[in-house]
Amino acid sequence: MEKSINITLKIWRQAGPKVKGKFETYKLDNISTDSSFLEMLDVLNEKLIHERKEPIAFDHDCREGICGMCGLYINGHPHGLDGETTTCQLHMRRFNDGDTITIEPWRSTGFPVIKDLIVNRGAFDKIIQAGGYVSVNTGGIPDGNAIPIPRDKAEEAMDAASCIGCGACVAACKNGSAMLFVAAKVSQFALLPQGQVERAARAKAMVSKMDELGFGNCTNTGACEAECPKAISISNIARLNREYLSAKIKD
Repeated sequence: MEKSINITLKIWRQAGPKVKGKFETYKLDNISTDSSFLEMLDVLNEKLIHERKEPIAFDHDCREGICGMCGLYINGHPHGLDGETTTCQLHMRRFNDGDTITIEPWRSTGFPVIKDLIVNRGAFDKIIQAGGYVSVNTGGIPDGNAIPIPRDKAEEAMDAASCIGCGACVAACKNGSAMLFVAAKVSQFALLPQGQVERAARAKAMVSKMDELGFGNCTNTGACEAECPKAISISNIARLNREYLSAKIKD
């Protein structure tokens, strides 16, 4: 039998990046515990529209834990309390009848609020543009097995490449650091033969752009790894530090 709950929502409302925001409280009754968190927000917005009120702006796209768009700070945790789960994969069965749920946008200098729960994560795109790619002319497309890659390196590279760029690491960090994101993007190339030509330039360029965009420093608290929906390891941060220092020494 389908179960339903009644909940209270405390949601951050902010009309624009230069407007002072505040929490507003909403009550929802008979929310199915089988519904996802975003479906619950859809129900709330339908209710607000029916009441001729401004609906809540929030980001979403694939709703399959792939795109990284649905970043919300829920009850003090990026994406909510469930580990290795994006907001869109969070279901209302994780909450109890009568619960109060607090929902906020990512809080970071690097992610300015656009409206309500939507932040501008264009900073991540700029970091990728600074060096998160392979641009050398590789000629024709080689056969998939033509370049031998040790299995352990391939696995590590794929683990790093699983980062979806949602920004939970930044939201979780007390310093607002983007080191885990940058480390994952540097690692996925540094571990593979195809990424060696631009290896030194990539590390320097991406770290420099990260600093320029206002992200904080890493102090190794591990909060980023704990809250990452893809369980990206902070061992990648150690690799990034080695890559960066090695590049600077070569200079």
